[in-house]
Amino acid sequence: MFCEPGQSRTRINATGRRIEEEQMNTEGLSLAIVTGASTGIGFELAKQCAEHKCNLIVVADEPAIESAAQELRKLGVTVEAVQADLATAEGVDALCQTVGGRPVDALLANAGRGLGKSFFDQDFAAIRRVIDTNVTGTLYLIHRIGSDMRARGRGRILVTGSIAGYMPGSFQAVYNGTKALLDSFAAAVRNELKDSGVSVTCLMPGPTETEFFKRAFLQDTKVGTDKKQSPSEVARLGFEAMMRGEAEVVTGWKNKLQVALAHLVPTSILAEQHRRMAQPGTAKSR
Repeated sequence: MFCEPGQSRTRINATGRRIEEEQMNTEGLSLAIVTGASTGIGFELAKQCAEHKCNLIVVADEPAIESAAQELRKLGVTVEAVQADLATAEGVDALCQTVGGRPVDALLANAGRGLGKSFFDQDFAAIRRVIDTNVTGTLYLIHRIGSDMRARGRGRILVTGSIAGYMPGSFQAVYNGTKALLDSFAAAVRNELKDSGVSVTCLMPGPTETEFFKRAFLQDTKVGTDKKQSPSEVARLGFEAMMRGEAEVVTGWKNKLQVALAHLVPTSILAEQHRRMAQPGTAKSR
């Protein structure tokens, strides 16, 4: 079993929700899948698993996943690298074929894609790819691996959502919309799996120092040039929350404040605030 439950305790999270926590116990780690693991938060999540002596299947849609796997093997665990496009059913099926029916103790569904600029200035093929990566492929993978977890009565699922899911994303409208779905989906499925032995945790970071902003064409925006959180810190907090069986974790006090305010501020104001961060040309001069 990936994590034996320890003593539980109740606390209040940043959004005022009561959370039943389990003390983290990292003994008996076996096999974890980490998607989007070639760089950034995904690589650091895989590193957290490896440092706790958990064997890995790491996945990304680029050749860099091979070099990431080589680095992770230095931590003394078995690492299988899969290059697959998880925006497609074929990519998810290829990953599941690699699993080959083995019990997966933890699924860290981190693969995601962003897209900046105005909705009407975006190519619709790029829009569709964001949706297929962040939503369709992610849910299909969770459905396949999570169904086996439920049948066995144990497992951990970590979904990388975002605080972006709490605000209308002017100039990132599709991305924020997909993250809103993931944030809500994780909470709902967690409830459905209550008492099943399978936990679902939603990791909700804010801006993090990764390749995301370059790939999403956000380099000339305020959010793209502002100081960001370390991916290693985000991953550590996400991993620890997953291991404790927490419902969610918002990383960083500024992000916690943003989430709290999002429940109080009208959406029109939130959309205008997001515009000031994400509109092209808002980058700070250096």
